[in-house]
Amino acid sequence: MNKKIMSLSCLLGITFSPSVYSDTATEIENLKIEIEKLKVEVQKAVEWKEPSTLVHLSGYADVGFVDAENSNNSYNIGSFSPIFHYQYRDIVMLESELELEVEADGSTKTSLDYLTIDLFINDYITFITGKFLSPIGQFRQNLHPSWINKLPSAPPGYGHDGAAPLSEMGVQLRGGFPIANVRSNYALYISNGPELITEYDGAEFELDGIAAEGKNVDIDNKKVIGGRFGILPIPSLEIAISAATGKTTVTSIEGTGAPALANEQARDYTVTGMDFAWQLKGFYLRGEYVHSKVAASIVGTSASDGAEWTAWYTQAAYQFYPTKIETVIRYSDFDSVGITKDQKQWTFGVNYLFANNVIGKVAYELNDGTKSTTADDDRLLLQLAYGF
Repeated sequence: MNKKIMSLSCLLGITFSPSVYSDTATEIENLKIEIEKLKVEVQKAVEWKEPSTLVHLSGYADVGFVDAENSNNSYNIGSFSPIFHYQYRDIVMLESELELEVEADGSTKTSLDYLTIDLFINDYITFITGKFLSPIGQFRQNLHPSWINKLPSAPPGYGHDGAAPLSEMGVQLRGGFPIANVRSNYALYISNGPELITEYDGAEFELDGIAAEGKNVDIDNKKVIGGRFGILPIPSLEIAISAATGKTTVTSIEGTGAPALANEQARDYTVTGMDFAWQLKGFYLRGEYVHSKVAASIVGTSASDGAEWTAWYTQAAYQFYPTKIETVIRYSDFDSVGITKDQKQWTFGVNYLFANNVIGKVAYELNDGTKSTTADDDRLLLQLAYGF
């Protein structure tokens, strides 16, 4: 019995000796340090997978070939348009699109299509400030990128000096909300508004065009208010109306020998429009109408009558599933000041979809305009567009 007690005492003495206690404490302390380091690494990994800031690069580019009546046929680069998105959580996002174009002489032209800072107020409202694409209608804000547009060209009247505004500089509220069981979307804005171009024929002035491209200075200190409201009675159909009203002023003259502008009067400016889009499986049908009106002025160097611009188009497309071939037809009508820019156009196209974001297009335009002007020249267009 005494031997057993002595053996147990020796064993306990070895197990609980001070040196063993010291080694165990050191190991525990080292483990704590390693655990803290591991926590830091895990936190870094979580922040990498779920970052507060998101950066995204997208955009589109296109190249093509144009063969027009009474002009040399040419290969061309349509544009290279990188789009940048920088978002901080679900609070704010900066978005911007640059456009790089190759001019006829080979030089490069760079422009800023839009740049906005968007504040996400809630699920139904986003506050946008900066230069933004015009929400009037649907073509400019939704369809103009070459990889989305089903034809190589824009409808007449939906480009520079057309009936439809291109962009605005100001502030905008946009979003959507349900009305009973119907979805809706809206955009409301206030902006610097457009400027006017007048033409001088040696004796008198006549309005020639509207420069509606997001001016950085409000030359007449008169703002434009506008917006668009759309509803989707069924998920595949959207119907919308658009309107804008405000003031605009002549700021530039086309023609030689004209007197300098002075005492120009801000003129009434109104825009009205409507659009629709419908899809049924591989069939797409859409249309749009826009009318811009500028009042007359009896004050200033360029005093002249008012003017109106009207443009509309209807477009149908059908993809032959399961193939990647798509056919497109569009009719467009543009009425401008005078007759030299007026144009009626039929466009027929065949597309091949290499992927959802890569599309090859072949189209032919039958143009009816004033004789001996480019508005009357038929055109063959080929384009390869890539969205990324």
